[in-house]
Amino acid sequence: DPDMPFVPSIPEDQFILVEEGDPTVIPCRTSDPKAQVTLINSLDKAVYAFYDSKQGFIGNFPAGSYTCKTMVKGMEFKSDEFLIYILRATSQLPVEIEALKTVYKTGETIVVTCVVFDNEVVNLQWNYPGKVKEKGLIKLDDIKVPSQKLVYTLTIPEASVKDTGDYECTARHATKEVKENKKVVITVHDKGFVHLEPQFSPLEAVNLHEVKNFVVDVQ
Repeated sequence: DPDMPFVPSIPEDQFILVEEGDPTVIPCRTSDPKAQVTLINSLDKAVYAFYDSKQGFIGNFPAGSYTCKTMVKGMEFKSDEFLIYILRATSQLPVEIEALKTVYKTGETIVVTCVVFDNEVVNLQWNYPGKVKEKGLIKLDDIKVPSQKLVYTLTIPEASVKDTGDYECTARHATKEVKENKKVVITVHDKGFVHLEPQFSPLEAVNLHEVKNFVVDVQ
């Protein structure tokens, strides 16, 4: 089609997510398989890469915006703009689970944190006693400096004895068949569980030079 040398692209094709170091395709396809196509970056400079009219430009491209252009009967045509975003990802999934404490009293707030290192393309799921009732609040912090880490924080307000159990986070790589899970055991008591019983009165007297023992039973 000389009036539309580039096949129209859908919005999903224009935003390209690529794992660091992986090749990708900039899908500016032409209706004429013999068309001469040039790839242009955001600085309006030509980028040299292999071109396949049925797929587009194939190669390792830095993050940024790209446009394809071609000439038809002396007229220049440009494709839609394609945006490449580079994601940090490793083949392994380093994961750590952290809890400030593992023993709580009824009414306190449980806080458990799951941290995924060196990866941006991760799906993370929590399993915990209150999940069925959707009792937990989940927050995600994407930290990039000084290093990449995803910090998932699970908060259980107004804890009860029923919140006792395993708290597990499972991280799955979004593009590779890799997963990692970590677990911590949380215990919630109905009330304070330390009992002190002194074997002496609130006020005791002792003579000068006398040795006296004060005994406290702790249960």
